Amino acid sequence: MVPTPRAVAKPAELVRYRPDTYGPLPVWDVEFSGANGDRIRGWYLRPPGSGEEAAPLVVTFIGYGGGRGLPVDHTALPSAGFSVFVMDVRGQGGRWTVGATGDPGRTGSGPEFPGVMTRGIADPLTYYCTRLITDAVCAVEVAARLPGADPDRIAVRGVSQGGGLALAAAALSGDAVRVCHADVPFLCDFQRAVTVAGSPPYTEISDFLAQHVDLVPAALDTLRYVDCALLARRITAQCLLSVGLMDEVCPPSTVYAAYHEIRAPKELAVSPFGGHDVPRAHSEYQLSRLRASL
Repeated sequence: MVPTPRAVAKPAELVRYRPDTYGPLPVWDVEFSGANGDRIRGWYLRPPGSGEEAAPLVVTFIGYGGGRGLPVDHTALPSAGFSVFVMDVRGQGGRWTVGATGDPGRTGSGPEFPGVMTRGIADPLTYYCTRLITDAVCAVEVAARLPGADPDRIAVRGVSQGGGLALAAAALSGDAVRVCHADVPFLCDFQRAVTVAGSPPYTEISDFLAQHVDLVPAALDTLRYVDCALLARRITAQCLLSVGLMDEVCPPSTVYAAYHEIRAPKELAVSPFGGHDVPRAHSEYQLSRLRASL
């Protein structure tokens, strides 16, 4: 039997990070317990000059292949008055930004396609995305208890894989999350995505199953457990999603599948000529929506 994350969790540890570099911008290097009790890294940034005053908190999740990066990558929201907690991504980091967390929860054995999307895919209990989504839910719980965080004003956000994790965290955290911003979200409608996506990471799965035909039924069953289009119906937070109609990484139909399952107040920003990216104007609109909602 796999222990629940709370049963094996240890208290989060916070270490002040380079005050000589960031000056009035308070930054902490955080370590907390995720899936299986594995220690996950993160950054916690507070608005300059906020002292002990409670501030709205935005939990940020990172896109595929990236890690938490450096605090300087996440200073926009603190400058606008929001605290930010950035969750590192286990076993990723290095493709386009640095990470600091391995994947010690990796169990079992079997073939894999390069990347992480087929790691342990034959069983939901050993699948990589099961651990990753559990980490995301734990991150919300930990973030709510950080000094200076307002547990009644929490948002989750992310792009691509980060967008999928934002949807999953909102779905599985109940009313703890008030706002969910998910841009061009990955991890949605797997059953369709693996058949129509023209670019990785979904193609990691389709290429793998093209060779391991015997694993197709088990793999597709596993993917249902972590499908954010199925989890989305549990979301109670106000949602803002975005989609690019020319996106070959996360096909538009998969984003719409998740959007249509959301029963909470929701909005979808459609970019007719957009690919797998977020228009800069949309980032400014997100900030306005965060301020209005939190």
